Amino acid sequence: MRAIDIIEKKRDGGELTKEEIEFFIHGFVKDEIPDYQVSAWAMAVLFQGMTTRETADLTMIMAQTGEVLDLSEVDALTVDKHSTGGVGDKTSLVIGPLVAACGLAVGKMSGHGLGFTGGTLDKLESIPGFRTDLTTREFLHQLESIGLVISGQSADLAPADGKLYELRDVTGTIPSIPLIASSIMSKKIAAGARAIVLDVKVGKGAFIEDLNTARELAELMVSIGEHSGRRVKALLADMNQPLGFAVGNNLELKEAMNTLQGRGPADFLEHCLEVSVQMLALTGIISSEREGRRQIQEKLDDGSAWGRFVEMVKAQGGDISYIEQPERLAGAQLIDVVKAKQSGYISGIDARKVGETAVLLGAGRAKKGDLVDHTVGVEISRKVGDRIQEGEDLFTIHARAEQLLIEARQRMLNAIFWSDDPVEPLPLFYDVIPA
Repeated sequence: MRAIDIIEKKRDGGELTKEEIEFFIHGFVKDEIPDYQVSAWAMAVLFQGMTTRETADLTMIMAQTGEVLDLSEVDALTVDKHSTGGVGDKTSLVIGPLVAACGLAVGKMSGHGLGFTGGTLDKLESIPGFRTDLTTREFLHQLESIGLVISGQSADLAPADGKLYELRDVTGTIPSIPLIASSIMSKKIAAGARAIVLDVKVGKGAFIEDLNTARELAELMVSIGEHSGRRVKALLADMNQPLGFAVGNNLELKEAMNTLQGRGPADFLEHCLEVSVQMLALTGIISSEREGRRQIQEKLDDGSAWGRFVEMVKAQGGDISYIEQPERLAGAQLIDVVKAKQSGYISGIDARKVGETAVLLGAGRAKKGDLVDHTVGVEISRKVGDRIQEGEDLFTIHARAEQLLIEARQRMLNAIFWSDDPVEPLPLFYDVIPA
């Protein structure tokens, strides 16, 4: 078997066998197949696509190039979630504790932010002492002992994916739907959960702006789950405006903690409740979604979910005094509240521009290796469809330097659109792709 034959077969629209995919991926991981041939193959996949069977085989082969966690020792049912990324998406900080408080074990491996979307680990690392580099043994022990862990991905999990992603990032092959689906699902399968809910974001503040493309990706990932013996469900969620009000690490951490204590933004809370219900439903521990909603609301109201969050922070070395007294978290040097200069309805908030503004301020990374400033970011005061009067708060900039603040203010003004006539609020979800 030769790599060139596999490249040419895919280039000409052929369907690769499992053996051919296995030969190619294992050869790449062992450095027996050079980058330039893998780049050619990835470009061929981008243009010719893959069948569902091919994509499922690719996913499992990539997952099996490293360690695949065995969660059978964890007594509770295990469930995982994955968001494809968005602006203001701090959902794991709320959903994990909510679902764990209901009796499921939630073991989540997350990442740092890159580009205009934030990363769950960056938000958690705002807490002094919080460890995101747990070993596999520590990950499994914490999952068994308190039923909740959010950590960085081990280098031993799906190494083929990490290596292939780095190559795709510099060869223009990121947009391939089969390669996106196999990248996400190989990591989820390697992490060991038997039930997975996918929060697929679509809109200006997501990597996929088109609803049909997002649906195609969601359906493919659900199908891969079926082929691999997992129960998978996907939600298509709006990302045309930031989720919640806060964008920036300390700001989002505080908003998530407020939500766990019943004081969060309505849209963000509802998003978290719906995803949590779907996670309970997928494992079969509730009789109906209505029953799941009642259970989750109860765990929120009685403080159980907040207590589970505190347990996780303590278990992972975080200084809980910072979450019990959030005012101790460092603030930005400069804070500027921008008022509305007109009255009217908010007709649009460009989430991508908001995310890019946060990166400009230092809340995210323009490239790998950039340092993150946990104190900076943006707080939106209104949502699409809201009526606002001249002189009311529009947004707040948290900055470390005057020049950055000035530039961020102008970018934010350009990201908000107005209407004299009433505007319908944006939906939170467009559809659910069932298992």
